[in-house]
Parts: sequence; C-alpha cells; structure tokens
Amino acid sequence: MAYELKQELKLTQNLVMTPQLQLAIKLLQLSRLDLVEMVREEVQTNPVLEDLSGPDIEAGGQEAPQEAPQKPEVDWESYIQEQSDYRSGGIDFSVREEEDDFMSNISSPGGSLSEHISWQLKMYGLPEEDLALGEFIIGNIDEDGYLRVLDRGEMGDAEYEAASISDIARCTGASPEDISRVLGIIQQFDPLGAGSRTLRECLLIQARSLPVRDTVVEEVIEAHLDKLANRNFKAIAKAVGVSPEEVLDAARIINKSLNPTPGAGFGGEEARAIVPDIYIHKVGDEYLISLNEDGMPKLKISQYYRQILKSGGTAGDQAKGYIQDKLRSAVWLIKSVHQRQRTIYRVVECIVKFQMEFLEKGLKYLKPLVLKDVATEIGVHESTVSRVTSNKYVQTPRGIFELKYFFSTGMTGDGGTEVAVEYIKEKVRKIIESEDSKHPLSDKQIAEILKESGIVVARRTATKYREAIGFQSSSRRKVYF
Repeated sequence: MAYELKQELKLTQNLVMTPQLQLAIKLLQLSRLDLVEMVREEVQTNPVLEDLSGPDIEAGGQEAPQEAPQKPEVDWESYIQEQSDYRSGGIDFSVREEEDDFMSNISSPGGSLSEHISWQLKMYGLPEEDLALGEFIIGNIDEDGYLRVLDRGEMGDAEYEAASISDIARCTGASPEDISRVLGIIQQFDPLGAGSRTLRECLLIQARSLPVRDTVVEEVIEAHLDKLANRNFKAIAKAVGVSPEEVLDAARIINKSLNPTPGAGFGGEEARAIVPDIYIHKVGDEYLISLNEDGMPKLKISQYYRQILKSGGTAGDQAKGYIQDKLRSAVWLIKSVHQRQRTIYRVVECIVKFQMEFLEKGLKYLKPLVLKDVATEIGVHESTVSRVTSNKYVQTPRGIFELKYFFSTGMTGDGGTEVAVEYIKEKVRKIIESEDSKHPLSDKQIAEILKESGIVVARRTATKYREAIGFQSSSRRKVYF
C-alpha cells in the first residue's frame, strides 16, 4: 500500500462562540443589579466609554466645573444650633473627653454569636492558655450554636462528642481534660447550650438548668430523642417506667422551655429587599411593560477618542491599536446591553399575553406554560428564555414574582381544563393551614378534598406537593397539647 501527500478542499459548518455572542449570553442571564455593577466596572476600565448619567464630561476627560451652591434663604444649621443650646440650658455637649463618654463603652445591640460568646469568655477571667483554647472552640461554633470541628458521618452521639474533643486536642495540643473543662464553661454562657456537639447534649444542658429539674425530661432527652421525634409516647413510657401522661408533660416542657438552636437570632443575614427588573402596569384595559433602568449607566462612545482615530495626528500605531480595541469592546457592550433589554421586553410581553387571565382574575387562572411556548412565540431558542427568566423579578398588579413563577406544567381537571401546578400547591397549602391541628389530614384525605374541587390527583402526587411547600406528614403535624 503506497502513501502519498495531497491537498483537498473541504467545506464544513461549525458553531463558533464569538466574543460578541459570549458577551451577549453573559449579560442576558445577569440580574439588573449585577448588570449595573458590570457596566460601571467596564466604564472605569475602558476610556472610550462615557457614562452620560454621571457628571458632565468635557472633551479630553476633564470634568465640567461645578457651579457654586447658592446660599439658602434661611441658615437652618444656625437655627437648629440655637434651638439646641436653648433646650439644653446653654450647655455645649459638642466637645467631650472620650474617656468620660460612658455611652461609648456600651456595646451596640445585635452582633454575631461568636462576638457575644467571646465577650463573655474574656469577662470570665481565665488564664491565657484557657483563653486561647476557648477562642479556638468559639471559632468553630456555627450559626445554629453547635460546635463543628469535623464531619460527623455515621458516628453516634457519644462517638462524635469524643471525636470532637480528640480533634481539638490534635489541633491545639491541649489535653482532653482541659478541652472538656473549657468547653463546659462556654456551654454555660448565654445562650445556654451554645457550643454543644449534638442535639442531645444541647437539650440536656438546658434541661439541667431549669428552675425545677425533671428527671423524666432528662431521661427522655438522654435515651429516647428518636422516639420523641416520632411521637411514640407509649414506647417511651414503657422504657422509662412512667405513665404516658408524664411523658406527655415532659414533651411539653421540652417543646416550650428548651431551644434546639441556641444560636438563632445571632448573626443572621439581614432581609434583602427584592428590586424588580420589570414593571407591569395596567392602564385602562391594557398592560404596559417597562424595564427598570434606575441606576443603569447611559453609555456613549467618547467623541474625543473618535477624533483621535479620524485625524491621524501624532499618535503612534500602538496607541491607535489600543484605542481601536477599546472602541470595538465599547461598541460590543452597548449593542449587547440594548439586545438584552429588547429580548427581556419581548419575553415579558409574551408572558403577559399567555398569562393575561392570571393578571386579571388571580392564581386560579394561572395557565400551564413551558419555555418552549415562549421561545416558539418570539422566535428564539429555549436556552435564551431560560437565561432571561433567571434571577429576575417582575412587579405586577398582583405582586412581585420571579419570572420563573409563570412557568409550570399542568394537570387536567374534571372539566378538561388544565390547571397549573402552582395553583394546586396553593390549594394544598390552604387545606393544611385550615385543618384541625389535633386531627391533621392525611395525604389521602387531601387528595379527596382536591377531587371535590375538581382537581384529580393521586395520593403520591398530593404527598409530593405537600413536601414541596414545606409541610411535614400528618403524624409530624399533629399537636398533642
């Protein structure tokens, strides 16, 4: 068989992700706040871009001189100062020695759990070695108040507690006796039980500090927490040797007097308000869509650098090449931002068209909708619609919703009409919230109630929806006291 070299032409088609396409895809899936941050960073790094929403920029990058502020008709600062001096008896409190300001020594409310426990540790008066050991232990306490130094895996309570002491000894070089002693001190701090390694240890520490100690409560926590979680009071009563009524009283004390998460309320994340990306307003019989461009930079190509490229001048080839690269980058960014806004508008416009009855009449009329329906309607790929609906919120006359809320599969009701899954979940939620807490409904009963309202689902489907909205089974929801 002979070998030879030859040339031939071959025509193929490949999908190439150009820089422009990559930028457009990246911008499309960003939320409004992320987009504003990215555009502002680009304005700072690209001299060709100008932000018209900021201070006026003259040619050459010089800021326009600001006009001197006009003097107000009334000097309000002097007026307020005079009133303050009058009400305080003419005493000037504006200058005070720092050491005499006792208010500055009072810690502000709130703070993290570790700061709260560390402050108590410093006030306890331990020697330096124990203080360093205590700080190491506090540094490994999580937000719920539990000591986490290693992965628990399949270890039982006693094994895990011993393994935690051994791991701290390995990391710090301290003896297990010293570690147990310092840990016991920390566990008595406020909040009581913080630094516990297991739920059993946390509840036991709190139970032993009750004003009146109850041995039944302690024994239930010590050996029968699993049965207590399953509400198997008869088995606990038989194992402990008391009546079921006494076990029920112990369960009531554990439920009302003990805290399984002692770290709750410390260092939690602050609530973050949702800023809608799109607004839908009803004007007459029509729904108008407007994009939230509050804070969005208004981009423009710098005329100064355009003139440099047109005039030729004395700028070197390297400088011109740099300006041309930045100019292309700026044009791509401006076009991609405009394309993003147009795509979002078209997707929301299509959603309004499909979900008009929901906007008019409420959740019962939310139609089943999938990404393919919107993609086919506006002539784009399904992945584009998925990126548009990611991390974006819309404000409607019925409240603020994530765009993904309008997309859900459906089920056929008795009348042959399709019902959205979100509507079924809301029905399940209302059924559970209105039930008798002492006689909670089973999943089969929930399915029967749904059937009476024209929604036919299987028991397993009712179970799936109940778990999806965060409700436990009927045995776990039952209230005994």
